[in-house]
Amino acid sequence: MEEYLNKSIKAIINQFPEIADSLNEYNIGCVPCGVGSCLLKDIVEIHNLLPEEEQELMARIAGVIYPDREVKIPETKRKNEARPKEISYSPPMQKLVNEHTLIKRWVAMIPRVINNLDVESEAGRQLVIDGIEFIRSYADKYHHAKEEEVLFKCFDEGLDIIKAICEDHETARAHVRAMLVALDKRDKKAVSEHLQAYQELLSEHIKKEDEILYPWMDRSFTITRVGELFAKFNEKDEEFGDVPKRCEGFVNKLEGEINLTEVVK
Repeated sequence: MEEYLNKSIKAIINQFPEIADSLNEYNIGCVPCGVGSCLLKDIVEIHNLLPEEEQELMARIAGVIYPDREVKIPETKRKNEARPKEISYSPPMQKLVNEHTLIKRWVAMIPRVINNLDVESEAGRQLVIDGIEFIRSYADKYHHAKEEEVLFKCFDEGLDIIKAICEDHETARAHVRAMLVALDKRDKKAVSEHLQAYQELLSEHIKKEDEILYPWMDRSFTITRVGELFAKFNEKDEEFGDVPKRCEGFVNKLEGEINLTEVVK
């Protein structure tokens, strides 16, 4: 079993596809992860499994790898004790989670935007442009700046989990660029496809950060580090001025318009 603890989870799943089902049952989303090179022994700490869950999962994995013999399950070394499943964030991490809430409100409206998509009229195109402006100004420049320019600098940026998150950021940016090209060509199908792909990506991405990345990072922070991060995040807030308020206004307005349209229908 020791040799597999030091293998990447992607390689293990490729060799033993059944293991993916076990990981999914413990809400470990390694299957859709873009990188998948985290070592099996690191999965437990990153996902904050309780000791009994760790033993159960490892026993199931061992049963798949070695179906014909009993295997002793080695205990993985933890830097921190597993916490209860209720997530409590430090103040700087709570800021990021709160920003996710606004992003999720926009993402939740994307299916209705797609259903009513009009790339021929000026008003229809402007709605998409406004949505893209929200993504670029708030989700990317404002929110991702805190992650990429501040938070991730506290860790080894070569870590697989951080590489996976940054890869998501780049994929999201690629979808936004593709939306603009498609909108310029009045290509309704392509605009819809990239909006939908963005929605699916961000929904999974935010869940990954809120439930896995942020709690994992929080467990390593000292009180001093928490204070430093909070101060730097406040500096970013000042740097971006009224961007958060303006972007929240866009979401509020769009929610009102969509709700009114549905009432009229």
